[in-house]
Amino acid sequence: MRGRAWRAFRRNRLALGGAGLVGAFTLIALLSPWIVPHDPTRGDLSRRLQPPAVSAEGDWIYPLGTDNLGRDLLSRIIAGSRVSISLGLLVIVVCTVVGVSLGLISGYVGGWVDTVIQRTVDVLLAFPYLILAIALMALFGPGFLNMVIALAFKEWTTSCRIVRSEVLTMKEAAFVEAARAIGATPTRILFRHLLPNVIPSAIVIGTLRVGWVVLMEAALSFLGLGIQPPQASWGTIIADGRQYLYAARGWWISTFPGIAIFLFVLGMNLFGEGLRDALDPRLAGVPLPE
Repeated sequence: MRGRAWRAFRRNRLALGGAGLVGAFTLIALLSPWIVPHDPTRGDLSRRLQPPAVSAEGDWIYPLGTDNLGRDLLSRIIAGSRVSISLGLLVIVVCTVVGVSLGLISGYVGGWVDTVIQRTVDVLLAFPYLILAIALMALFGPGFLNMVIALAFKEWTTSCRIVRSEVLTMKEAAFVEAARAIGATPTRILFRHLLPNVIPSAIVIGTLRVGWVVLMEAALSFLGLGIQPPQASWGTIIADGRQYLYAARGWWISTFPGIAIFLFVLGMNLFGEGLRDALDPRLAGVPLPE
């Protein structure tokens, strides 16, 4: 199965391109403390609003130009990638663990347990994601950990719903009935027989949702509720340049981090869709065994 999935994924050029983008951004984020050309928090007012190097007035010392405080924009985007990507991955890991666990329990146990979990999911899904995150950030205050809590508060519902639907289908299957017949406990059935079968779906869901969480982080930071200056994130950099977005000088401050967000989210979506196609033989075009 693993070899077949890898062959199907490798044939998908868009998925490979997405994996390449994600890998490049992740590597930059991991190495950001060592590869930033300048201190991302230190400004030089004598070099404020210096245009990118490709401009006639630009300087290759600052390839993407400087911001309104004279800070190197390339260094801030590299440093911001570490914050934005790590937050997105952390939220998804936490929510995948919580969502898969509750989805397994909800689908297999059923009864009032299923009712309580699913009504909680319904209540959370009734709130718009960004509005709920803004309310929670206003309650908790800005900060990295508070952003993780605010974004994870609702994010787990997606994996929970999908895992529950798969468990409802599988719990009456022959292999589960056979496990019950030989005296397997519910815990063993959940984690030994059902969990391995829902892991591929959980991985695909998490991969597709990382880009969305990064967008939400950028939105909260743009509104001043997320990462606080002088720490850089893609959202705070865009917020710093919004007043210069339509001006002749300063358009690059918001443009380049916006391009970084676009490329990362595009890469995650292509990578996630490629994983989905590869892990489902019917979508990958690989014949199912008879």
